[in-house]
Amino acid sequence: MDVQKVDLFLLTKGNNFESIDLPYVREQLIKMDEEKWPRLQAMHFKNPMAMLIISLLAGPLGVDRFLIGDIGLGVGKLITCGGFGVWAIVDWFLIMQATRTKNIEMFNTL
Repeated sequence: MDVQKVDLFLLTKGNNFESIDLPYVREQLIKMDEEKWPRLQAMHFKNPMAMLIISLLAGPLGVDRFLIGDIGLGVGKLITCGGFGVWAIVDWFLIMQATRTKNIEMFNTL
């Protein structure tokens, strides 16, 4: 793939991945075929900061976990009201990492 497209992607979507994963993402993008570019642009990567805000506002209801695709954890969090508040507070520190992990998993499906 064209290096300019790779740089553009990393500038616009790089904050959705762990900084340690960025060299891997760059390498995979350079090796990627041009026909996969529209699929990559259509992928909706979750913003970790937005997930943190959602976790702060609706954490005990499990909305943050539902949005990143952890349905089982979301149901568990909803039923226990965020683990009686403890799970919700712990997720304030974990949800950004979980979001970035889900984003790299989604990227690897290309």
